[in-house]
Amino acid sequence: MSQLALDDRVLRSMGIGKVFKEGHSRINSMDFCRTEDLLVTASDDDSIRLYDVARGQQLDSVNSRKYGVQNICFTHASDCMVYASRKPGAPSIKPLDAHALRYHSLHSNTYIRYFHGHTAQVNSVCMSPKNDTFISAASDKTVRLWDVRTNICQGCLQVPGNPTSTIDQQGLVFAVAVESGVLKLYDLRSYDKGPFDTFLVEEEKGSAAGFADIRFSNNGNLLMAVAEGRIYLLDAYKGSTLRRFSNGIPEAGAAVEACITADNQYLMSGCDDRNIRVWHIETGREVAVWTGHAGVPGCLRMSNRRMLVASACSALVLWIPNLKILDQLQ
Repeated sequence: MSQLALDDRVLRSMGIGKVFKEGHSRINSMDFCRTEDLLVTASDDDSIRLYDVARGQQLDSVNSRKYGVQNICFTHASDCMVYASRKPGAPSIKPLDAHALRYHSLHSNTYIRYFHGHTAQVNSVCMSPKNDTFISAASDKTVRLWDVRTNICQGCLQVPGNPTSTIDQQGLVFAVAVESGVLKLYDLRSYDKGPFDTFLVEEEKGSAAGFADIRFSNNGNLLMAVAEGRIYLLDAYKGSTLRRFSNGIPEAGAAVEACITADNQYLMSGCDDRNIRVWHIETGREVAVWTGHAGVPGCLRMSNRRMLVASACSALVLWIPNLKILDQLQ
């Protein structure tokens, strides 16, 4: 399957390869490993689960009962993750620890390092694909740069709003998005000089809704931004809005993720009707609708290593091409 070229036929043939229902709570974040066929999920029940997606098996399950877990992502070690706390109001948690980030080894089930600095809920955590840098954005109106090798914050940006952030696949640029449709681009090597470009999504101008999810395409040409039920695709160099899609999420509804496929040709998103929709980016046409979730799939990721998509509500679903259907579509 990894040798299949992604096209309309393959996307229409995608079906459920495996469903995992170990937990009954919402899966709030997940991430694919870059170097192995692994997927990690974080849930509102404080669990962290590791899966072998090549074999369709759960490998491990641990808990972060005291602090909770959200915004989980792999480091460059396949058994280590960084993530944000999720229980800021718990009486047993010290104020310093309430919004700390944690570097966790699943192999030994121990915290390797804590990253203190944020004073409000963390909105996003993103690991650089090229080195040990990662970036976090929080409701305290700060974006912080870190290195997993040290707990000392490498840089802090004060921003005028409630931010989310992401790093491009080349590991050179990071983007910060706030309310009113504002996105700012920074050079990771000279972020202290301020943004080198600022984009404005005109339709979001004056809106109090912030961007819940932003990501660069693999080739760096596109920047995706999700605000409530609206998904924007921007030219990452000019800032112009190329496409706008809708996922049906109502105003102030729970945020859902969208993602650009690994070949930069398609956009997919969880939708309010509990389906996943796939659109062709260049033409804007709807290519496929995948059904099967019992709840709205708020998490959505595509593997860079194989023809496989993962989505999650309270259950985790792995989507793969159905070869029988694919033959019928020829």
